[in-house]
Amino acid sequence: MERAELKATETIESNHPAVVQFAARHAADATGEVEQAVGLFYAVRDGFRYDPYQIDLTIAGMRASTTLEIERGWCVSKAILLAACCRSIGIPAKLGFADVRNHLSTERLRQRMRTDIFYWHGYTEMLLDGTWLKATPAFNIELCEKFGLLPLEFDGRGDSLYHPFDAGGNRHMEYVNQRGTYSDLPLEEIIQTFREVYSFGDRKPEPGAASFDEDVERETGR
Repeated sequence: MERAELKATETIESNHPAVVQFAARHAADATGEVEQAVGLFYAVRDGFRYDPYQIDLTIAGMRASTTLEIERGWCVSKAILLAACCRSIGIPAKLGFADVRNHLSTERLRQRMRTDIFYWHGYTEMLLDGTWLKATPAFNIELCEKFGLLPLEFDGRGDSLYHPFDAGGNRHMEYVNQRGTYSDLPLEEIIQTFREVYSFGDRKPEPGAASFDEDVERETGR
């Protein structure tokens, strides 16, 4: 029986042609699963801009193939894409979630959320050399440079988790609650929490037609 961490799901589309092609391309020159996983991590981290304004909490919006198509995503959708890529080449992968106090934000997002706690922050866990490792591909390198953050690296040997401080020594990220790991996306649980704490009344709680990239550039001057 195929293990759950290798199966394709509605959102973790490890058998989708576009996902299979993307994963194969970025793992082609690697020697062994560790190098493959590292290559996939950087391909997802830097190939897709982090955008918390364009959240689509529908099955279609959360699919790995959708993130590939629109070339941007937020922490959960990018974690889904990385998990799908890993599964497509035979690396067991699952989704991990935590509540984090995130000091990287924009004024628009702070007003919309009314809290600095990001509930259901998503990352990927993958099984490499018999060990489950955490990998967080959310923030692309350009965003890190604009905010003065230390980019998250991944070597396939240890966990890749947010730094507590940024490059200037300022508080950046705090993990306040671990929600565990899932072999598939717990979408309804995420939606319920978002409705309770953010007062999001629908499945697409983006702040209108605003641009996250433009807000970041305006607020950071970079």
